[in-house]
Amino acid sequence: MANELFKLLPKIDELFKRQDISHAIEKCGKEPVKEVLNDALSKVRELVKSGEIDTEDNLRVKCEELISESLRGLNEDEGSLKRVINATGVVLHTNLGRAPMPRRLVERLTNNLRGYMNLEYNIEKGARGERYEHIEEIICKVTGAEAAFAVNNNAAAVMLMCAALGTRKEIIVSRGEQIEIGGKFRIPDIIKRSNAKMVEVGATNKTHIRDYEEAISDKTAAILKVHTSNYRIVGFTDSVERDELVSLAHAHGIPVIEDLGSGVLIDLSRYGLRKEPTVMDSLKAGVDLVSFSGDKLLGGTQAGIIVGKKELIEKCKKHPLTRAFRIDKMQALLIGEIFKMYEDPVYAVKNIPVLRMLTEDAAAVWSRAEKLCLMIEGIKEKGVNLDIIETDNYAGGGSLPEEKLKGVAIRLSDKVPANVHAENLRKIKTPLIVRVEDNAVIIELRTIDDEELKTVADIINKEFA
Repeated sequence: MANELFKLLPKIDELFKRQDISHAIEKCGKEPVKEVLNDALSKVRELVKSGEIDTEDNLRVKCEELISESLRGLNEDEGSLKRVINATGVVLHTNLGRAPMPRRLVERLTNNLRGYMNLEYNIEKGARGERYEHIEEIICKVTGAEAAFAVNNNAAAVMLMCAALGTRKEIIVSRGEQIEIGGKFRIPDIIKRSNAKMVEVGATNKTHIRDYEEAISDKTAAILKVHTSNYRIVGFTDSVERDELVSLAHAHGIPVIEDLGSGVLIDLSRYGLRKEPTVMDSLKAGVDLVSFSGDKLLGGTQAGIIVGKKELIEKCKKHPLTRAFRIDKMQALLIGEIFKMYEDPVYAVKNIPVLRMLTEDAAAVWSRAEKLCLMIEGIKEKGVNLDIIETDNYAGGGSLPEEKLKGVAIRLSDKVPANVHAENLRKIKTPLIVRVEDNAVIIELRTIDDEELKTVADIINKEFA
């Protein structure tokens, strides 16, 4: 009987003639469609072998069901990289892509990436242009720098500055500023790979101006200052202020370069957060080159942005590493657009998600938690414990270390272990990434915006039904 049913299975070439499958081929390509059809037919064969399909009618029904399911899955396949909802309360979550994109940037991408772009084409002259022309003017306008450009990320920016200024020479750096960033990349390693020699001064907890002065020689190419944006040394400590360091360096004809890390353009202390040095603070202090990240407190795409003296920026641009580290058309577009948003700081705080989440007061977050509670209160009838609680939230992403934000979360618990719920929530089409604490699921509201509330409510209602 099984052999007779096997003979009734449709051939792949015959299936290709069907209208729904032809449409799938046009959308996804022939080979992916062929693969899912073969998988569907293999499942049917297994069901025939096991005896679950034992009639011609059952065979046809099951074939149609599995083929339709396979085509639907192919259309909905988003790959492994997908949008998730961040319910952890960590604003710059490195594992979740750090800064979420402002709506304005997403719209610009959609409108401009469908065709060609004038990335390296000067429309006015009708000749070859430079990709950095699209971002330099607006970066300089916002920061007040003489010149600017960008590379792929901030580690690349630091390496490039050291290589352009310090190849086969010495770069002085404090022992208290030899930081390690994500992925075990360390400042000493970056300097070494730039083909410069690092000269360490001071101690881990204290570095004085005399330490720098004693280390300066005719081999000194620059002094590197590193802002410790991802940790704090407290207690018996001392460091040299930028203006003092700049005065010393410039008296010896040496530039000061600074890895500022997080890339703050707005004084966040206005909103109750701890004072962080802005890019403008460094430039006003006389620092010659400043680098910072594009996807941390700046709130945009991954990039390493370098601002400062025109002469030194030109050295960086002309260095061979620049081509290896250069930005692509998407980064150029997004960098230019995020800086345009900073022309009006009030507008930036309101419309750049990172800034909005960091500066939002706890009362507004509490209000959002109450809205979500009303949308999911039906799960109480299923025996689910539902509470609104106060929590601690964090900036994350190596920014504002130890800075706690007042958080508000929803706590959910029932007979099912919280880890099981958390795993289930990670496996859905739009994963909801939560915290687990004391065998309860914690849904942090600071990192969920109003537009996501209905989606989150639907997910929770389904999971705890």
